[in-house]
Amino acid sequence: MQTHLPQVTEPRNPGMELDLEWVRSAQANTSAIERRAATLPGRRSVKKDYQAAWLCKAITCIDLTTLSGDDTAGRVARLCAKARQPVRPDILNALGMEGLTTGAVCVYHEMVAPAVAALEGTNIPVAAVSTGFPAGLSPLHLRIAEIEESVKAGAHEIDIVISRRHVLTGNWRALYDEMQAFRAACGDAHVKAILATGELGSLRNVARASLVCMMAGADFIKTSTGKESINATLPVSLVMIRAIRDYYQRTGIRVGYKPAGGISKAKDALVYLSLIKEELGTRWLQPDLFRYGASSLLGDIERQLEHHVTGAYSASYRHPMG
Repeated sequence: MQTHLPQVTEPRNPGMELDLEWVRSAQANTSAIERRAATLPGRRSVKKDYQAAWLCKAITCIDLTTLSGDDTAGRVARLCAKARQPVRPDILNALGMEGLTTGAVCVYHEMVAPAVAALEGTNIPVAAVSTGFPAGLSPLHLRIAEIEESVKAGAHEIDIVISRRHVLTGNWRALYDEMQAFRAACGDAHVKAILATGELGSLRNVARASLVCMMAGADFIKTSTGKESINATLPVSLVMIRAIRDYYQRTGIRVGYKPAGGISKAKDALVYLSLIKEELGTRWLQPDLFRYGASSLLGDIERQLEHHVTGAYSASYRHPMG
């Protein structure tokens, strides 16, 4: 059997001293960014076998997510089964992609233990949202304790939310110190910094917050909690990706990127992959450096793959999430 399990191979981001000159020099030309982003959906299109291959790549980069108040151990177990077998076996067999899995499963802290149990024997990591998700307004010591509890429960990745007020008031030192504390609490678990970009006020703030979080040791920067009114967008993604590129050029450290919220169609997944390839290069098209935060995206990708194999579209109920 072929194996397409995600493997973390990139060294951790050790961070660096806070460089306020670099942070304050970061700017964002909004009109130019929006023009560039607007060209992406129309300029990059892949068809037939190439599209199927790119969609399979997208599956390996999905953090299959459930973050609902009515989550249960049973629902998480079903989601983990979907992560282990994201596409019907007959479709994968026809594509020669047996063994394909998603990049991770993302849950609340209370669901970490059931997820770890359901994924035993695989290399699929469990990610936990933490630090008072989604608002991030609980006391700092409780947010740090929450990280530690999730790591103790078996989470391999921690998705933390930053304090938006530090960005909105330009208190970069406070943001840096907070992010460093979160990074330390994660220990060996990879840390994804959720910027909640829809609440940061401007693209310039997004660029500066991205740099500060990377300087403080974030292994990934992530757009959104999925709970804001505005989640992942192409202009925001372009700003964050270019901050990652700038950080890599200056430090030699690769930091990952995760757009989250509102990505539900296979064609959107392809646009994000093309953006990553053009701006960062092929190395970032691996699950240790790129993830989608999504729940419904996988269902649409599976429908597209079935269409590629059979020539017919099926109803969504034929591709249940659990």
